[in-house]
Amino acid sequence: MNSNSKFRLQGLMLASLAFIADQIVKYAMLGPLQLQSRGVIHIISFFDLRYAENRGVSMSFLTADSDGERWALVALTGVIAVAVGVWMWREKLRGDVLALSLVLGGALGNIVDRVRYGYVVDYADLHFGAFRPFYIFNLADACISIGVMILLARAFLISDKASDRGSVVQEPVSSADIVEKS
Repeated sequence: MNSNSKFRLQGLMLASLAFIADQIVKYAMLGPLQLQSRGVIHIISFFDLRYAENRGVSMSFLTADSDGERWALVALTGVIAVAVGVWMWREKLRGDVLALSLVLGGALGNIVDRVRYGYVVDYADLHFGAFRPFYIFNLADACISIGVMILLARAFLISDKASDRGSVVQEPVSSADIVEKS
């Protein structure tokens, strides 16, 4: 198995893990914990489990108020997920493959919610007093955000992607070097 195939397999495994973990946690929130009827479960002073229905995308943009808008949003996010999947499949750098797989797994988790419920189930509420640095979010949102941050960091901080592939930079060879070695 060549390294590209190995990276793709690792990416598919990580995307699957992110998707499955997201769905398990959402099941726990809606099933055993009954968060939708309890509203809030206080965990620690700066983190609560708080039930929220997100009918839009990131930070409730593009809110879908009707069935037509809901299915248009499912289609739009589905197209984006397919594009991320194709990008992940074509990517040759392990770090980028793994970052894209987090984005893909998270996107699929939220798409399944939108299809199943008509909205995305959010529950994680990080706050410091009244200050909330984020809207209420879920594991899928965290995977998407972390994947995007890794991609951005790699794009800005890695000056030469060839070094990530483990390629060797060779010094230029002059004609004098060739004559001298023969």
